Amino acid sequence: MSLILDHVNHIYGEGSGQAVAALKDINLVIGDGQFIGLIGHTGSGKSTLVQHLNGLLMPTSGAIYFDGQDIADKDYNRKDLRSKVGLVFQYPEHQLFEVTVFEDVCYGPRNLNLSPKEAELRAYKALRQVGISDEQFYQSPFELSGGQKRRVAIAGVLAMEPKILILDEPTAGLDPKGRDEILGQIRKLKEESGMTILLVSHSMEDVAEYVERIVVMNQGSIIYDGIPREVFKHSEELEKIGLAAPQMTYMMTRLKKEGFGVNSDVITVEEAKAEILRVFAENKRAGAMDLC
Repeated sequence: MSLILDHVNHIYGEGSGQAVAALKDINLVIGDGQFIGLIGHTGSGKSTLVQHLNGLLMPTSGAIYFDGQDIADKDYNRKDLRSKVGLVFQYPEHQLFEVTVFEDVCYGPRNLNLSPKEAELRAYKALRQVGISDEQFYQSPFELSGGQKRRVAIAGVLAMEPKILILDEPTAGLDPKGRDEILGQIRKLKEESGMTILLVSHSMEDVAEYVERIVVMNQGSIIYDGIPREVFKHSEELEKIGLAAPQMTYMMTRLKKEGFGVNSDVITVEEAKAEILRVFAENKRAGAMDLC
């Protein structure tokens, strides 16, 4: 199910003396099964954009189409849209409110008018998908660690069985181990379900490692939209808007300038490792031939 934004604009306080244009002529197509990274500095319009994708905010002008239907139509069911386009907010506390973890995750599917048994089965499946153990099901969600709260918040959306999952800064405030665990679970979900995932992140390393497409925002506009390797070639332009390329790209560029025959078109740790080993092996072979 595709999601299409057609010349979307959003102005906060329209008509007032303090109007702010948060989105400016956004054209975007989110296709089935894609894993997309959305990046931009604070205030670039990322959060405003993602809240348009499930109708929490509506455009000042322009149109949004989900599965070919305009979500602004009077007879369009935006409640149904929110079950298909699930949004996990940056702060899990904003989504957790029930007495136990299990009850919290059951809340969404119960509001879809499913039977109690079906709602519970969905909740159980979603909690297991994000790695929450059975003994944690009946704890208060507010007794969990930060990473566990995020997992429960994600499970609450997954239990709705969305077609598109939007994650707003899911690793913010987590230590490296917690970040890797959350992103690993998200990648596993993508591989097992084939759902479309939109990952909002400030971490260039995270988007380089996990996504297949990057959308870059600046001052309410989309300035780049492409595969990570192509987007990160614009490192100087990204730096001017407060972003950067992944650290591995800078490291390999430096090595190349120092005379090592490496390919600087590298964006992940694994790619850098493979490239350095390749050059080392070539130099070793060349040295052996010289001795002959």
